[in-house]
Amino acid sequence: MTDSNAPETSISLFESLIPVIVLISLLAFNVYVFGDGALSGSNQFALLLAGGVAALMGFKEKISFDKMIKTVAGNIESTSGAILILLFVGALSGTWLISGIIPAMIYYGLDILSPSIFLPATVVICSIISLATGSSWTTSATVGIALIAIGNSLGFNLGMVAGAVLSGAYFGDKLSPMSDTTNLAPAMAGTDLFTHIRYMMYTTIPSIVITIIIFAVIGFSQSAKGEVDTSIMQAAITDAFNINGWLFIVPVVVIALIVRKTEPLIALFLGTILAGVFALIFQPGIVIKVGEGSQLDLPTAYKGLMNAITVPAMVETSNTELADLFSSKGMSGMLNTIWLIVCAMVFGGFMEAIGALHKISAALLKAAKGVFGLFASTVASCLTLNITASDQYLAIVVPGKMFKEAYKKKGLAPENLSRTLEDSGTVTSVLVPWNTCGAYQSNVLGVDVLTYLPFAFFNYISPFMTLLFAALSIKIKTLTEK
Repeated sequence: MTDSNAPETSISLFESLIPVIVLISLLAFNVYVFGDGALSGSNQFALLLAGGVAALMGFKEKISFDKMIKTVAGNIESTSGAILILLFVGALSGTWLISGIIPAMIYYGLDILSPSIFLPATVVICSIISLATGSSWTTSATVGIALIAIGNSLGFNLGMVAGAVLSGAYFGDKLSPMSDTTNLAPAMAGTDLFTHIRYMMYTTIPSIVITIIIFAVIGFSQSAKGEVDTSIMQAAITDAFNINGWLFIVPVVVIALIVRKTEPLIALFLGTILAGVFALIFQPGIVIKVGEGSQLDLPTAYKGLMNAITVPAMVETSNTELADLFSSKGMSGMLNTIWLIVCAMVFGGFMEAIGALHKISAALLKAAKGVFGLFASTVASCLTLNITASDQYLAIVVPGKMFKEAYKKKGLAPENLSRTLEDSGTVTSVLVPWNTCGAYQSNVLGVDVLTYLPFAFFNYISPFMTLLFAALSIKIKTLTEK
């Protein structure tokens, strides 16, 4: 959106900020009342209520409701690609589970554990699992808990182990195409999923390498006691799945498609179908169970694959710690995030139609001196939302909508914004004790936020890395380069 297309209203900066203030207040109260359940509906309705406040401001400016609704519709339409990708991500996670791809990654990842390299190996294992599942929460609630127990038996500081778990978990969460935040950030910024992931690797890879080096140095200075025993967990995996190297053909094919810049929907669709074929070949027993049949006939095979793709599915193992890890939600599991995106677009649409986003963007541009100032303002906004709204999704959605126009006016490609949203919004949420992420991870791992905070190196190196790249003008893509 350019200046010439900006709504011609006399709305002031203070009036433009009123809906934002209302939104942040509602979100903070939602977290206070609902806790982790705020994303189940109250946050979405808070966005609609704040959108209603913006509409009232629009009526004051003599803007017709029809015009505002058309802007909202255009906003929602702009996210249709992201919504379809989210649905296919849910489908992919289901078939990658029942085919044994995700369990195989976990099985081979556990092989690299040993006392001397326990801490850096913990980072790598959690990175692999989070990349495969797209969820930092699932990673910490399953393998993370096991690694905490192993680290405790070896005599490691639990804050260090939790920091290593979360560093790896959020690395994978940031880069995995199956992560909801990885899909949400480009949807807000106006770029596509795989462009976002490729561009994000510039800051994310150095951050995780530095993190692993730090943990390696710490690990070598520690004196571990005992041996690492992962045989029980690996035995539970092989009892439930046929684990072999052929399963890695599917992720290799998907990665190759991504590298060749195949359209995200096509890559995810082919990854889903290929994993379904592999499930029939290597895990027929699991397909039968998920399909609720007695033998692998056509109806059972079809029902098993469709259940995995569309609705929650679970593969039972003899190890209860793996229960959450070996479950997927399918396409239906993405509906909460889609609901959030649609409601965010309603709020953003009203704000855009009344000229509030334009006014806020102009003020941000005026306050931000140069490109670095814009990046720094984005990081500060994401951190502020994580602290005040206490939710990582809103720390991506609200700054994403506010800064989108500002980046465009500076001639910066939207992937600059999407990368910064993830580098600061996604990863820092776990560092705030009252944030839903901080509260969840602390409760699951049994380690206080302030105890693991000094050791969650990846989570606070990331925002500094994105600011360093901005300060040195490294990989700052302009619109003319596209």
